[in-house]
Amino acid sequence: MNGQPLPLWLDIAISAVVLCGALIAFMGSLGLLRLKSYFERVHAPSIIATMGCWCVMHGALVYFSVQEGFLALHVLLIALFVAITVPVTSIFLMRAALFRARRSGEAVPQSLSRMTGSGEDRDS
Repeated sequence: MNGQPLPLWLDIAISAVVLCGALIAFMGSLGLLRLKSYFERVHAPSIIATMGCWCVMHGALVYFSVQEGFLALHVLLIALFVAITVPVTSIFLMRAALFRARRSGEAVPQSLSRMTGSGEDRDS
């Protein structure tokens, strides 16, 4: 279908999936505004990047695959890159913030690597 307009039903389906991704991104952005601490706010962008990206990716995959006449693998590669890098980056950012909060004396959970034995042993 090179250069041909898409059928109306396919246009509507692709638009609905892309709008769903945009709505998820908007809700995640609201989460950034509403949540108070950094440790609460760090989850909202992760949801935006994964769920929103995957919805937009599915819409783009269908659109470009139909337009070009073959599977658009470049869209899958972008989504795969986002799916790998977002969780890793979030973990590193959370660990850095937790380390910084502990160093400044804020009340944060105890390190799991320092916990030994059962719950009663930790108090002594």
